[in-house]
Amino acid sequence: MKELSHLDEHGRARMVDISSKTMTIRRAVASARVLVSPETLAALVDRRTPKGDPLEAARLAGIMAAKKTAELIPLCHPLPLTHIDVRAHVNEDGVSLEAEVATNAQTGVEMEALTAVAIAALTVYDMCKALDKGIRITEVRLESKTGGKSGDYQREGSEV
Repeated sequence: MKELSHLDEHGRARMVDISSKTMTIRRAVASARVLVSPETLAALVDRRTPKGDPLEAARLAGIMAAKKTAELIPLCHPLPLTHIDVRAHVNEDGVSLEAEVATNAQTGVEMEALTAVAIAALTVYDMCKALDKGIRITEVRLESKTGGKSGDYQREGSEV
């Protein structure tokens, strides 16, 4: 079994030392879905949700969340993010979210992209919960990543 990078010789959690790693351009894309009732979907389409525009609030919350990832996830390194884009679209059963994050650093931005879509999804929930208590957040996942020692990754069937 491969040595666990986030555990020291005594089994305690530790932050990995990345000081010897090469700085490279790294990019990650993550996605999530928020499934809503037909009534909530109609309110989203007609722009009549009680708290305002859930998509714009979610977009901004996702951007803010990406910047706070190292504060939220204990062993993540703080990174100088060079680009964050969170996209939100209403579709046939709710809202599709996608976050793209980039940096020029010694470690990747997968966690920042995943944090961005997760918080964006929670924001859609918060903005629509008065209309629908049965909202479901699903499929929070990494779609792609580039850069770094482990190479590129593309989820099978993903167009990103």
